[in-house]
Amino acid sequence: METICTYILLFYIYSFLGWCMETILVSIENKRFINRGFLIGPYCPIYGLGSIFIIAFLMKFSNNMPILLFFLILVICGALEYFTSWIMEKLFKARWWDYSHKKFNLNGRICLENLIEFGILGLIVAYALNPFFEGILQKLQSFQLECIAVGLTCIYLIDVVISFVVIFGFRNVTKTVNSEGKADNTEQITKMVRELFSQKSFLHKRFINAYPRLQAIQIKIEKIKNKIDDVKVEAKEAVEEKKEEIKNSIEQSTRKAKVTIYLSKKHLKSNFKGKNINFKKKEE
Repeated sequence: METICTYILLFYIYSFLGWCMETILVSIENKRFINRGFLIGPYCPIYGLGSIFIIAFLMKFSNNMPILLFFLILVICGALEYFTSWIMEKLFKARWWDYSHKKFNLNGRICLENLIEFGILGLIVAYALNPFFEGILQKLQSFQLECIAVGLTCIYLIDVVISFVVIFGFRNVTKTVNSEGKADNTEQITKMVRELFSQKSFLHKRFINAYPRLQAIQIKIEKIKNKIDDVKVEAKEAVEEKKEEIKNSIEQSTRKAKVTIYLSKKHLKSNFKGKNINFKKKEE
């Protein structure tokens, strides 16, 4: 139980540090304070989860193998970021980040530049931060660890529920805009959804501000239109092919009929000449 509580507290510590880093960078970029993250509280779970993976599975490579550890961190963090982006996009119908404008990216979900940064941060966690924080947590008694872990988890779960309600609201607004057909592309849809969402409560506005580059995506309608267009094209091609086949068949039948008629005429003509000759011989 003590080990589990330690991992839980480390998760919250690194989630908080990740939130601090994201908030500072985005606030500097936008020249105003932005509460970064899709949760209300000061934590970014993806950083906490990535750090726990490193601590639980990769720390054995920290002795005399920092290069191997670095590349393993790239793999772990890359996979985590990619599948987090994919799952959240499918779940909430929104694109949370997009690296398409950067070199060496994979479907815009991850890019080499960010992976290198994650690798460096992972090494800092493994060699500096984790020994420090584990040293502090080891000084706490089991009862203290359990109380802090349970208390923070209760707050975290309440935050998750409230935040998910807000995010699903964004998803529903996106669906409404899509179904009404008031916008034709992703940029127009995103603009309309952000405007409608920003008219709601403080929590909705905070969510929009937290992700300035958040993009709504066209839901099913675009896919259905594309499928209909594909079916139309396929049907048209099939009709053209059938017309060509019928045309060729008619031409072949016509040629065969002409040849048959020609041969029949020639045969009749030759028979008719033979009969004339025989008829003349009989008269003589």
